[in-house]
Amino acid sequence: MPINRKNIPLVIIQGATAVGKSELAFELAQQLGMEIINADSMQVYRGMDIGSAKPALKERHVVTHHLIDIKDPDEEFSAAQFKDEAGDIIFALAQKLKYALVVGGTGFYIRALTKGLFPAPSADLKLRKELKEKEKTHGKWHLYKELEKIDIEAASKIHPNDTFRIIRALEVFYLTGKPISEQQKKHQFKHTYFNVLKIGLLRERKDIYHRIEEWVDKMIKHGLEDEIKQLLKSGYPTTIKPFKSLGYKQMLSFIHGELSLDEAVELIKRNTKRYAKRQLTWFRKDSEIRWFNLPEQSLEISETIRKFLKI
Repeated sequence: MPINRKNIPLVIIQGATAVGKSELAFELAQQLGMEIINADSMQVYRGMDIGSAKPALKERHVVTHHLIDIKDPDEEFSAAQFKDEAGDIIFALAQKLKYALVVGGTGFYIRALTKGLFPAPSADLKLRKELKEKEKTHGKWHLYKELEKIDIEAASKIHPNDTFRIIRALEVFYLTGKPISEQQKKHQFKHTYFNVLKIGLLRERKDIYHRIEEWVDKMIKHGLEDEIKQLLKSGYPTTIKPFKSLGYKQMLSFIHGELSLDEAVELIKRNTKRYAKRQLTWFRKDSEIRWFNLPEQSLEISETIRKFLKI
């Protein structure tokens, strides 16, 4: 009898940066015989290991991890691609009577996987090039101000430095004549894919901030600068999207002499803390998430998943 995707049990572990998603997921996957699907937008890129805090290779040998190292840094990877590829993996595992554990902090990917995406127009490379040229000519805030004029609601939800999403919102408007926020409202993300258990992880704020500072210090110690220099040596331009992400952007400024190392490190720590707050705000809007505090409720999480999967 064919498997209905809506009936496939799927466990998702989500939460802010440095809350402990990867460590807990690895333990749970070992205990429960599950395979992990990465839902972090940076871990898909090859060669960007330290700055994206990828699980160690030895862990990936113990537990199968999917959607890690599947793209070169200059290749596109979208929420729509994640939805399709992750969905196929979940379905393939279900056919083998195995369970998937989706883990990550990219909330848009998770929503795309579980609720679908509104039918937006395909990318228009000519229009994107024009918008990028406009940004180069008039400065990085120009496109954001343009978006504010045509779609203030979308602009309020996008960080002014998130050029990729700003360009996409402008692209949708210019191709359809309608604001992206209006089209998203019409869609309402009412579709339901899979039988989902969403686990949200929390920690005390001071604990999160301490873990972020430790994590950034560890990245620097383990060679983030050398990782970036190797990518540049391999021919990747500084304009690629992954280089605009936390850690990489600030260290590039250090490499180019625009910041001292101390300044770059402090900026990474500050901006990562702010990003963690934005992530939590995003996830808090999802009423389906069941929240657990770490480390005291780790065992309770395991028991909750066992009951859900009936194992």
